Amino acid sequence: MKRRMFTSALAASAATLLVSVTSFAQTTPVQKASTVAHNVVLVHGLYADASSWSEVIPLLQKAGLHVTAVQNPLTSLADDAEATRRILALQDGPTVLVAHSYGGMVISQAGIDPKVTALVYVAARGPDAGEDYGALAARFPAAPASAGLIKTPDGFAQLSEKAFLNDFGGDLPTARALSLYAVQGQASQSIFSARTTQAAWRVKPTWYAVSTQDRTINPDLQRFMAKRMGAQTIELDSSHLSLISHPQEVANLILKAAGM
Repeated sequence: MKRRMFTSALAASAATLLVSVTSFAQTTPVQKASTVAHNVVLVHGLYADASSWSEVIPLLQKAGLHVTAVQNPLTSLADDAEATRRILALQDGPTVLVAHSYGGMVISQAGIDPKVTALVYVAARGPDAGEDYGALAARFPAAPASAGLIKTPDGFAQLSEKAFLNDFGGDLPTARALSLYAVQGQASQSIFSARTTQAAWRVKPTWYAVSTQDRTINPDLQRFMAKRMGAQTIELDSSHLSLISHPQEVANLILKAAGM
C-alpha cells in the first residue's frame, strides 16, 4: 500500500514538473544564439542614414563577418521593411539583423525571415505586433528630443540642429555630431503612427543595448522593451547614438548574437 502511494506521489510530482517546464518554455523567449551567423545586416533609424554604422562596421568586418547596412528610404514603415527584406534576400545564410532607434520597428517586422538567426536592438523601438508605439512611449516621461522635431508641409520631419546635437548625439564631439546632422534622413510623418504586424523578437533570440543617457528614447522605456523581449541586455553610459560613441561594446553584443 505504502509503495503504491509513493509511486503515485512520484508520478504526480513528475507531472507537475513537466507542466512547469513546459509552461516556462512557452512563456520565456529564447535567449541564446543557436546558430553561428556569418552575415550581419544593419538597419538605421530616423534622423540618420546608413553611415551611422560607420564605427561598428569595420569592427565586425575585422571579426570576419560579412556586413551590409540598409539605406532606409524613410518613406513608410512598409517601404523600410521591404528595403531590409531585399538586403536579407542577398545574404548567403544565417544572418544577425541589427537595428538602431526606429529601425527596431523595421526588424520587428522583417525579422521573421528564415535567414535571421538573431536580433539585436540598439536603443531601439521594440513594439509588439499591432501595438501603438506612441501610446507605449507615452507611458514614460517624454524624451527631450521630441520637442525639437521640425515638420514640413509635405509630410516629412527631421530634428533641429540644436536637438540633434544636444539630445540625439549629446556625447559626441561637436564636429562629429554636425557631420551626422548634415546627412540625417527626412522621415515621412506617417511613420510616427505606423504599427508593425509582426513581432519577430517573440520567436527569435534577442539582444538589447540600453543607452542610459538617452534623450531620444527614454531609457526606462528601453528597459521595459528589453525585459518584455526576454533579451540579453547590456547598459551603456551613452546618448542615443551609442553605435557611434560606444562602437566596440555594440560590436561585441552583435558578435555574441552571431555566436562568436
